[in-house]
Amino acid sequence: LDKKSFSLYHLFHCCLLYDFLLYFVVDMEGFMCKTPAIADIVILVDGSWSIGRINFRLVRTFLENLVRAFSVDFDKTRIGLAQYSGDPRIEWHLNTHSSKEAVIEAVKNLPYKGGNTLTGLALTFILENSFKPESGSRPGVPKIGILITDGKSQDDVIPPAQSLKDAGIELFAIGVKNADENELKAIASPPEETHVYNVADFSVMSDIVEGLTKGVCDRVDQLDKQIKDSLAPPRDLVIADITARSFRVTWTHATGQVEKYRVVYYPASGGQPEEKVVQGTDNSVELNYLNSLTEYQVAVFAIYRSSASQALRGSATTLALPSVNNLELHDITHSTMRVRWRAAIGATGYMILYAPLTEGESADEKEVKVADSVNEVELEGLSPDTEYTVTVYAMYGEEASDPMTSQETTLPLIPARNLRFSEVDHSSARLTWESASRLVRGYRVMYVKTNGVQTTEVDVGKVTTYLLKNLTSLTEYTVGVFAIYDEGEAEAVTESFTTKVVPDPLDLKSSDITAESFRVSWQHPATDVTLYRITWTSTDGGDSKDALVDSNVNTYKITGLSPDSEYEVLLAAIYANEIESDEVILVENTVGFIFCLSKTTNKHHNDEHLLCFQRTVPPAQNSIVLQPLLSDTEYKITLIPVYPEGDGPVASQVGRTLPLSAPKNLRVSEEWYNRFRISWDVPPSPTMGYRVVYQPLSAPGPALETFVGEDVNTMLIVNLLSGTEYSVKVIASYTTGSSEALSGRAKTLYLGVTNLSTYQVRMTSVCAQWQTHRHASAYRAVIQPLLGDQKQEIRLGAGSNLHCFSNLKPNTEYKISVYAQLQDGTEGPAATATVKTCEAPTKPPATTPLPTIPAAKEVCRAAKADLVFLVDGSWSIGDDNFLKIIRFLYSTVGALDRIGPDGTQVAIAQFSDDARTEFKLNSYTNKERLLDAVNKISYKGGNTKTGRAIQHVKENIFTAEGGVRRGIPNVLVVLTDGRSQDDVNKVSKEMQMEGYIVFAIGFADADYGELVSIASKPSDRHVFFVDDLDAFQKIEEKLVTFVCEAATAILFVLVFLGFRMMELFGLVEDRYNSIYGVSMVPGTFNAFPSFHLHSNALLAQPTRFIHPEGLPSDYTISLLFRLLHDTPEEPFALWEILNKNNEPLAGVILDNGGKTLTFFNNDYKGDFQTVTFEGPEIKKLFFGSFHKLHVAISKTSAKVFVDCKMVSERSINAAGNITTEGLEVLGRMVRSRGNKDNSATFQLQNFDIVCSTSWASRDKCCELPGLVRSKLNLISILFLRTVSVHAGPQMLSFFQGGPGIRGARGDRGEPGPVVRCWFVLPQKGQKKSGSCSHPSV
Repeated sequence: LDKKSFSLYHLFHCCLLYDFLLYFVVDMEGFMCKTPAIADIVILVDGSWSIGRINFRLVRTFLENLVRAFSVDFDKTRIGLAQYSGDPRIEWHLNTHSSKEAVIEAVKNLPYKGGNTLTGLALTFILENSFKPESGSRPGVPKIGILITDGKSQDDVIPPAQSLKDAGIELFAIGVKNADENELKAIASPPEETHVYNVADFSVMSDIVEGLTKGVCDRVDQLDKQIKDSLAPPRDLVIADITARSFRVTWTHATGQVEKYRVVYYPASGGQPEEKVVQGTDNSVELNYLNSLTEYQVAVFAIYRSSASQALRGSATTLALPSVNNLELHDITHSTMRVRWRAAIGATGYMILYAPLTEGESADEKEVKVADSVNEVELEGLSPDTEYTVTVYAMYGEEASDPMTSQETTLPLIPARNLRFSEVDHSSARLTWESASRLVRGYRVMYVKTNGVQTTEVDVGKVTTYLLKNLTSLTEYTVGVFAIYDEGEAEAVTESFTTKVVPDPLDLKSSDITAESFRVSWQHPATDVTLYRITWTSTDGGDSKDALVDSNVNTYKITGLSPDSEYEVLLAAIYANEIESDEVILVENTVGFIFCLSKTTNKHHNDEHLLCFQRTVPPAQNSIVLQPLLSDTEYKITLIPVYPEGDGPVASQVGRTLPLSAPKNLRVSEEWYNRFRISWDVPPSPTMGYRVVYQPLSAPGPALETFVGEDVNTMLIVNLLSGTEYSVKVIASYTTGSSEALSGRAKTLYLGVTNLSTYQVRMTSVCAQWQTHRHASAYRAVIQPLLGDQKQEIRLGAGSNLHCFSNLKPNTEYKISVYAQLQDGTEGPAATATVKTCEAPTKPPATTPLPTIPAAKEVCRAAKADLVFLVDGSWSIGDDNFLKIIRFLYSTVGALDRIGPDGTQVAIAQFSDDARTEFKLNSYTNKERLLDAVNKISYKGGNTKTGRAIQHVKENIFTAEGGVRRGIPNVLVVLTDGRSQDDVNKVSKEMQMEGYIVFAIGFADADYGELVSIASKPSDRHVFFVDDLDAFQKIEEKLVTFVCEAATAILFVLVFLGFRMMELFGLVEDRYNSIYGVSMVPGTFNAFPSFHLHSNALLAQPTRFIHPEGLPSDYTISLLFRLLHDTPEEPFALWEILNKNNEPLAGVILDNGGKTLTFFNNDYKGDFQTVTFEGPEIKKLFFGSFHKLHVAISKTSAKVFVDCKMVSERSINAAGNITTEGLEVLGRMVRSRGNKDNSATFQLQNFDIVCSTSWASRDKCCELPGLVRSKLNLISILFLRTVSVHAGPQMLSFFQGGPGIRGARGDRGEPGPVVRCWFVLPQKGQKKSGSCSHPSV
């Protein structure tokens, strides 16, 4: 070899050795406990302050490895965990998780507690809380306690540890770092060689995992044997007193200290076992509620203090159930009959079935169930005149005896009887009949004119009389009455009657006779009169006059008459069908009368008036109302009678009118923010209405007035000012003036915020907070300078109690006003506060140079991405820490090179309850302005809603409007200090699936598991955690490097979106030897291992382990394999997914005999679909050489690539998702019926499932010797393969080179050359070394 080739060769082998060691460390498989014995294991973890957050993560890793060693299931080993410091707490009980995966997930999310170290208290706690039946502890199962601590206990541990040992609990003690070894020995069970472990540091805890798990496993096996050997079962099982529903079980006591006996019984034919538990002093129990004629298996267990014996078994068969006797059907009507029987002994109830006997189709059978105390029941709702069959069963729980049956026929329906008529007049008649039966539901009356055809029906209900109305006078009617039953109508009873003539008006008379008028009145003859006609004529001759009067009026005033004249009045009633009654006649004379009001005096004006006027009143009238008069005024009334011969003697009297009374008792109610109601008592005198006058007292404003009617004594006054006192006056209005005012006061509720204050006062921003108003639906916040008119205004939601204003002027006094608003738009008064922004820093002298912009880091020179920082601004951050975050952002952004469309674009959003975009991607195009904007970000405050904030970034920043560019990496960096108060998983998965690169940085109380969910994979590259913000500098360099690498045009081999199926099935160099039926052989090159799957290998993994979320909608199956001479001719699945019933769901099948390839899955409708590929290119797969197969599955098609050439495409429907309750299998024969069948023999070198359909067209199949053109490329490919799977992020990166020299326009060319760059991690004190390979180098 020449010097250059030797260096490359030597470097390649160094990298290969490094990768092998790294891979071995990461993927070494630990000890697995294979014993069939099961145990209840409780782990007690020290969570005191001395552990620390960083070390507590190592404790979590140790716990994961410990759990992995055991078969965890509900009926296998159970694992619980408690954490302690000053006070212990249960993290989960033994019965909380029923699978190993669930326990491991709980370990990953185990929170760090913090506090003192009280180990003795914690040991007592798990004895009293964890090793209990209600917590999942089982009798007869070994009990194991494992203590992990890092220091000496602050209380006594010996008595609690001894109590645990006395309770039969085996204790293991693990000490780390500063643990007291003597204390560990005092706690642990003997021997201390296997029960006590002490390591110097948390970082080496992994060294003791295998020894600990072996020790626990061996001890579980020993304890299980001891428990079983020490237990004796009961003897001499006797089953007696057998009935259809019970029998008694008796046995001889077992030896030893038996605490209880457990009796388990179940039907021999199959069924759910039941049990009874009795005290250890009892040796007999009665088993009740059994099924009749059923054989039962019985097992009796002796229960000792911590275990149970083997079963004493036996069987017995129950007797048949007694049936009913003496079935009798009696008291039969048309719709009911009563059923009576003799009770059966021991029955829990009875079931009666009945149905009519029909010649055609069978009728619906009805069922009645009654209690055991009932032996007679009435069947209702039967059909009349129908034969019924009735069957009665005695019920014993859910079982029924043999039936007893009888038949009877119901009676026909009974019609109404004796139809009669009464109260017959011109338009109505009353019907009366006798009831047909007490079972009648009602009656239907049908009537018709005897000579007519129009029939009228009416359902009258359950009555025996009915009044027919609106009949025609002098007409004959025929009437029928039908009795209505639930079962139908009986026959009708019919009769006829004739109506009478219409009646005349009654008692016509006159009144109120004057010289020019008189009034006539009468009594109504009937209720169906529609009008009255009145006609009057002077008996001295002249024209007649008439008038029509409504039917509800029985009086009429005839006016325009001549004085002292005689008149004849005729009155007739008109009915609905325009039939008129006979007229009635009245004769009456008119008369005259005079009276005067004179010498009246008003006490207010001292005026005198003489009022004389003439009114004609009838001689019989003796009263009259004089109006209108003046209020509070004295009047003289003179009465002069008039006779035919002349005036009679004069009579006089003085009287005074009442004053204008004011309303009384003003009341206020229904006070609200913009209204209140007033009420008052009305005065005794009639009024025309009321004037209401109201005016604010505690605020400027005019007096407002409104008028309400005389019938109103309450008023709701609206559109008022909140928190304001008003004066209210109510004045009664009369025809002659107004009363005095009734006055009072009322006050509206206060609609305004309180405790308004300011904080975070800076040069260009200030924040305000206030106490919310309980009825406010929104707030309006306004800020404006005291001198100037540059106002800012914003409307906030009902839950807001703070807001930060930005873009303010330094050293300026501002007034902040906050208004509360109601749902209807009502706004309260302003709460105000004044604040002065900070002064701008004094500019340095001209001789002092300005601060320089941070220089770009070398790794960021080629960065080109759309980069968004999402910053936690919740209350838990605080002002000081937020400034540290700003400095961190300033430093990180300062490390970038070009800012703007031709480089990296940066946006920042801050979140708490909601997210706020500080600036978008396209806001700044140079670093200086960008860094200045970073420094001006103000602290937000609030709760922690991380999921909502990520959604905000996705929908509002990573958009075209936000400045995002096509074809440029989208990078998100999330910084948070605590667990989110909403869900982050859904939106984080969406971001990752859509190709966003997400980094998560946590500090203080951030949840590491949540950070892993948020960030992209792998987590060691995208998740960072520091204890506090002062430690940011520890991760800053690495974060900047990773972010800038993600933001460059680099194709990292490690950025692999898919599933490494070889690793998931254990087909890797350091794990394959533990897999039965698999050997490792050379692959396409000697440096490439391949795995030979023999006929006795059937590799299977749970689907939930490989694809916990199912398959993606679009993906590529990539397989590098070779068929062998002993590969079977029958079809087999290279890979397939089975459900829990071993039914195939998706996979790839090779038919070596037919030389075809088949892909299958279930589509979105659940229909099974297959596509088969054949032809010369497909046949190559069966010729015994290595071939690379890609099957690209999309929503519409399945494409097959052989050796990176597309050979065929078939249309398919979009796939439905798979169930994760099943297995994924390699090499399974199609005719297999379970995972115990043999598999096909073949060699498999590579197997990936990539979450993209474009991978097949991008892959160059460099692993295939026939496609490698030069030795240099071969070495590069070997190196690529060596480091592509497990290289760390600092070992290898690839990026596409630029295009070649621009030439004349022609056909589309091949892609440009590829530059491969690598560098080796240096030892401490050494420099990095590296090299590149390129066709031109």
